[in-house]
Amino acid sequence: MATFPVIAAVDGSDHSLRGLEWALVAARLRGAEVLVVHVWPWPPNIHGAPEPLPEPPPTGQDPVLDWVREQLEGRAGLPEVRYTTVSGAPAATLPEMGAQGQLLVLGSRGRGGFASLLLGSNGRACAAHAACPVVVVPHRERGHGAVAEPYGRVVLGLEPGETIDAVVDFAFQEAGQRDSLLQVITTFPVPFSTLTLLGSYPETTDPEGPEIAREVAQAQRDRLRIFMEDRYPQVRVEFVVAPGDAAGRLVAASESSDLIVVGRHRHRLPRANRAVGSVTNAALVHARCPIAVVPGPER
Repeated sequence: MATFPVIAAVDGSDHSLRGLEWALVAARLRGAEVLVVHVWPWPPNIHGAPEPLPEPPPTGQDPVLDWVREQLEGRAGLPEVRYTTVSGAPAATLPEMGAQGQLLVLGSRGRGGFASLLLGSNGRACAAHAACPVVVVPHRERGHGAVAEPYGRVVLGLEPGETIDAVVDFAFQEAGQRDSLLQVITTFPVPFSTLTLLGSYPETTDPEGPEIAREVAQAQRDRLRIFMEDRYPQVRVEFVVAPGDAAGRLVAASESSDLIVVGRHRHRLPRANRAVGSVTNAALVHARCPIAVVPGPER
């Protein structure tokens, strides 16, 4: 049994149930238990609630956790599951709980989110601040099914000079646990003037394109060599080097992938800056499959 559990945040919504389903699978693959957490919003004026919220329930009498137990009742093959209720502001409390887990999983929208929201505030806060990797599972309207038939592909968004080892390790471990292909996507910039003239990403038209692509491809392989040869030789790797927008490539790949793995931000940013980077944020908002955001060595 792993020391740290997989934490699944629930709030009584179908969105959080999708996250829980993903967490159950992840925990089983890891040989870990699942800690199901409901954050009871308290004090009552949180989020500017127009009506007073009831006080937190006594231990063991949380209706949200009772609802989750009903959903799981009688199911075979589940990992060990524990339940807990904590009080506080979810956007602050859930990231803090990341220090107690090896993985924090939640739905992309919570119970109080507007139907038009692509990413809820709690998911954004956890991705930006939790000490452990965070997996955000897209809601039903955007996602293609958190526990649907797997595609057999995990995708890593890699910047050879920027992506830290923790992110690469996580992607290889996920692919290995799932016996999946690991597709590694690295992009390189295209001059704006070229895009304007051609109206699309050039493949061979730009005279600098092939040389840039070769250099990026070599950097990509050099960055991953130790992982492929020494740490995870059993994982199949597919390399993708493409011009243009990294976020767009990752979102497109999410259409037929089981998981997208990205780093929280570039390692050159000050440690005090805990916000997610632009590529990570775009993937969180638009990806069709679950996305894992892996922090740096801040734990």
